[in-house]
Amino acid sequence: MIEKQHIIDRFISYVTIDTESDPNSKTTPSTEKQWDLAHKLTKELIAIGMKDVSIDNNAYIMATLPSNVDYDVPTIGFISHFDTSPDFTGKNVKPRVIENYDGNDIALNAEKNIILSPSYFEDLLLYVGQTLIVTDGTTLLGADDKAGIAEIVSAMEYLINNPDIKHGDIKVGFTPDEEIGRGAHKFDVEKFGADWAYTMDGSQVGELEYENFNAAEANIKVKGKIVHPGYAKGKMVNSMYYATEFINTLPRLETPEHTEGYEGFFHLYSIEGKVEETHLKYIIRDHDKDKFEARKALMDKIVLDLNTKFEAEIFEIEIKDQYYNMKEKVEPVKHIVDIAEEAMKSLGITPLIKPIRGGTDGSQLSYMGLPCPNIFAGGHNFHGRYEYVPVESMQKAVEVICKIAELTALKNR
Repeated sequence: MIEKQHIIDRFISYVTIDTESDPNSKTTPSTEKQWDLAHKLTKELIAIGMKDVSIDNNAYIMATLPSNVDYDVPTIGFISHFDTSPDFTGKNVKPRVIENYDGNDIALNAEKNIILSPSYFEDLLLYVGQTLIVTDGTTLLGADDKAGIAEIVSAMEYLINNPDIKHGDIKVGFTPDEEIGRGAHKFDVEKFGADWAYTMDGSQVGELEYENFNAAEANIKVKGKIVHPGYAKGKMVNSMYYATEFINTLPRLETPEHTEGYEGFFHLYSIEGKVEETHLKYIIRDHDKDKFEARKALMDKIVLDLNTKFEAEIFEIEIKDQYYNMKEKVEPVKHIVDIAEEAMKSLGITPLIKPIRGGTDGSQLSYMGLPCPNIFAGGHNFHGRYEYVPVESMQKAVEVICKIAELTALKNR
């Protein structure tokens, strides 16, 4: 097993570098500061002995661990992203290591009364007696997905230092801008050269995912007319009131806070409005393709019906697909999931095979010709101040990576 302090030090060295991405930027990476960690990772991969290490003009990093067997083995890959979510600040991260967690409340920031409590975050109780890395309550941690990067680098280092573990060619890839949906957009699948890959971007130990949402974004513009309020009768059209008509017409319980498992939703994540014009931004999610299409059609119909009701072109809508359920591309090569499941079981880890209520780089990569299920990286409560990661979970992820590499070689002997 990888030494605990070694992976702690590696992980902390990553999370203390700010790599927050920016959805409003048109560049790749979307923020200059992502280059800081990208360059560090490139140097580190060279230092541990990886071959063909490269970083392109968009900060995509690739490297190879050459095969140590004399027979043909499929080339596999492991992928993680180094940006962090713009939902919460990743600047000046101050991680704290808690040894032998006792199951009680953790005061992340006593001065601001920010408490990480198992009474609210029940999963904490899974890790009593383990070592946790937490925030100081003022930033996210960045385990999503710097835990995945730490695990991949540590696994490659372990395999290099333990050549008795047999494996074929292994590719690693680190990407920018996953958190804003662009992580795979400029990923060179042909250059990567793997037959299949795994993203290390899940949460709880044992998670193994090859289904994700179909995803789209909807932008609704609501047009009004501004008139002096003292003389507005019969003339003013307040776009904000009309916007509420649209919001209230959608099914109220088909939202993130009311759904789970395979249940899809509409999520209103932004409203910007004045009397003259209001903009609504939604994301649309569903695992089932037919239901996904029906959700988009419903939004189109609501716009049409409301314009008819008010006898004016008040509403405009634009819907853009973002990514699709990788299940369609992974099921024909289901053995790649079976290998990961077998690897976990052989290490005493109970596989938790379930749908992702979101998306990963792997969903897009699967449609680009690189089937790519998702494996746990260990972190919890991503994108916020309550994020934490058990070190033992990162160690187990390292073991799973190494075991997948070993099993792939053994099965093709």
